Amino acid sequence: MLHRLFGHFGLTLYSWLIILYLVFPLAVLIAASFTASDFLAFPPKGFSLKWYARLAGNEGFIEAAWISIKLATIATLLALALGVPAALILARQRFRGKSVVSALFISPLLLPAIVIGVSILQYAHLLGFARTFWALLVGHVVIMVPYVIRTTMASLGGLPMNIEEAAQDLGANRFETFFLITLPQIKPGVIAGGLFAFIISWINVEVSIFNSTAELVPIPVKLFNYIQYNIDPLVAAISAVTVYVAFGVVFLIDALVGIDKAATG
Repeated sequence: MLHRLFGHFGLTLYSWLIILYLVFPLAVLIAASFTASDFLAFPPKGFSLKWYARLAGNEGFIEAAWISIKLATIATLLALALGVPAALILARQRFRGKSVVSALFISPLLLPAIVIGVSILQYAHLLGFARTFWALLVGHVVIMVPYVIRTTMASLGGLPMNIEEAAQDLGANRFETFFLITLPQIKPGVIAGGLFAFIISWINVEVSIFNSTAELVPIPVKLFNYIQYNIDPLVAAISAVTVYVAFGVVFLIDALVGIDKAATG
């Protein structure tokens, strides 16, 4: 009995230490963003929203945020348009080389993002559109598609094929079967994949930095460039806003899908 009690207490303490280890840096960052001083400090000296006000008045960061929103939104739609059909084919069809095709789709998860960034830069340079919005878009879609495929395939794994076969036996064609039967059943996986893909695009630096220019800078690259020459609470305010966006997306996943379903597909 005593052994079981100490085991339960030790496991609870260990879990809380892990949670504190993960949450404490974010808490320090968010607290520092509300400081009233002109220097990064923890605990913050007073309370002020002036750094958020300065961020709202900074045209460079506002422009970068707009580029990131546009880039992440379009790239997410394209990743869904490519990833969901690819997941359907990989989950429902049998063909020679299927394992190779599946590995190719998932490979961006295994390769270092900086390697993908260099590859996209060379590929875009050969085709004549390097360092443009389209090069950024191609790079982001490449790293986002695997997330859509994995979550969609996980949802398809729990959907019996006889439901789709029954719909086709009753006269539905393939498109009607997909939009009326399959898609509503796998919607949690598709939504989760899209939201995860949006986050991946929003925070990406490695792929973006190779195709950014002075006029085309997503918000993570803008922040990366800024902290090379400036260390002030504005950095904390920008980072905190990025954390708020990520938390917002996670809460949205939980509200629409359920975080447990999203994690397990």
